[in-house]
Amino acid sequence: MAIRSPLYPVQVRLGARFTEFAGFEMPIQYSSIIDEHLVVRRRVGLFDVSHMSNVWITGKDAERLISLTTVEDAARIAEGRSQYTEILREDGTIIDDTIFMHLGDRFMMIPNAGMNTIVTEWLTKQAKAHHLKAEVKDVSREYVILAVQGPRSQETLQKVTDANLASVKFFGCMVTKVAGVECIVSHTGYTGELGFELQITPNSSAERVFTAILDAGKEYGIVPVGLGARDTLRLEKAFMLAGNEFAGGRTPLEATLAWTVFWEHPFIGKEALLAQKAKNTFDRMTCLECTEKGIPRHGCEIHSGGTKVGAVTSGTLSPCLNSGIAMGYVRQDLREPRTQLSIMVRDKPVAAKVVKPPFVPKEWAQTHVEAV
Repeated sequence: MAIRSPLYPVQVRLGARFTEFAGFEMPIQYSSIIDEHLVVRRRVGLFDVSHMSNVWITGKDAERLISLTTVEDAARIAEGRSQYTEILREDGTIIDDTIFMHLGDRFMMIPNAGMNTIVTEWLTKQAKAHHLKAEVKDVSREYVILAVQGPRSQETLQKVTDANLASVKFFGCMVTKVAGVECIVSHTGYTGELGFELQITPNSSAERVFTAILDAGKEYGIVPVGLGARDTLRLEKAFMLAGNEFAGGRTPLEATLAWTVFWEHPFIGKEALLAQKAKNTFDRMTCLECTEKGIPRHGCEIHSGGTKVGAVTSGTLSPCLNSGIAMGYVRQDLREPRTQLSIMVRDKPVAAKVVKPPFVPKEWAQTHVEAV
């Protein structure tokens, strides 16, 4: 049976339509995916993302454990800061991408949906194998995670907290009260817009915070947003979805995440990555925009001159561009911007061109004024 968020009753009252994702029954939309998407780009939306995971890492060697098991040296991440990174296998392939937050003498890691057990067991295994004094505890079901995203997100959230959100830099994090409830607040998100994410415990406090944020954002046109728009928003910014972009065993180099790798420290999978980097013959993640009518989907073949050269890992109709967009792995010689390829959509080739990410620039909302 699918797991439901503690906010499920509230979501039902708000008219949510639900879908199953990674073992969870979560809202896919409340009104329409396109409307919710555009509200987040132009104003502010509120997401329940409690299908994501929460893992505490504590103990004398907590920092060393994170450094060993991810491509980041946790010693570089100051208290009150977060970091996006990847957890690798020995062969350099990605187990999961994640964010960890440095909160005093402990760290909270946020694995993807359904990855809490896998990540917890992997980190615990490595702590034991390397004789590290660190405890890894899965507390995923003890937390509700909310995301407030959009150009008016800071103004909205500021109404219900005494913390000075303007002082919280990108990827900053802190423990503070929101609507009178103690939360972990981080200046992070998955939409490419200004935004914040809240980790709330106990679960019984989540409805109070959720309702307070909706009330605070009324003057800015806030709406609750489902996973449908969350996916189109992240794809327009070429953000990875672990179950799609890392499926089949991909490395950070293949996923164009080399910028996340801090090479000057030892970590599991480093030797394999260095060998792959030296060889430099691997396919890489590539962004494609359709120049003909068609909506690419996960699994669609990517062709060059009638020959298959890859497959779409994520695809959709971009609400901002009103054209099909896709990501997928292709040979490095086919990744030059404006290279002409095609995507097989319902057994028909749809012309597409290679583009540099993101598909939708940061200033899109400023140049596409909302109709009154």
